[in-house]
Amino acid sequence: MAERSEELSREIARLVDEKLGEDIVCLDMRELVTYTDYLVICTARNERQAESIADEVHLRLKQDRSLLPINPDRSGDVGWTVLDYLDCVLHIFTDEARQRYDLEDLWHEAPRVELGLQHSGSESASAA
Repeated sequence: MAERSEELSREIARLVDEKLGEDIVCLDMRELVTYTDYLVICTARNERQAESIADEVHLRLKQDRSLLPINPDRSGDVGWTVLDYLDCVLHIFTDEARQRYDLEDLWHEAPRVELGLQHSGSESASAA
């Protein structure tokens, strides 16, 4: 199961990367919480891009894996969109909201998953 949840987190990160999401980070939460295995966090340049990223992830996971998010918060009115797939939760922030909520600092003890993504907007892409 853990292998499937890591695979899901990598697929979500790849889909975000394809929609040019920036600063994509994947945190391994398995040793810290019981409600999810991974958090994928990214920044969108604006609300429109955040909506586009959320739409793409939602559509592709529905088509390819028959997965739908549980209680998706797609309002984005505070610059934060959440798609919860149980094993993996995607957080899409505008830059201002990401700085305000700072999930990476909140979960600083969570190991980061190396993603090896294509676009340069990702910290993990440059580390690979």
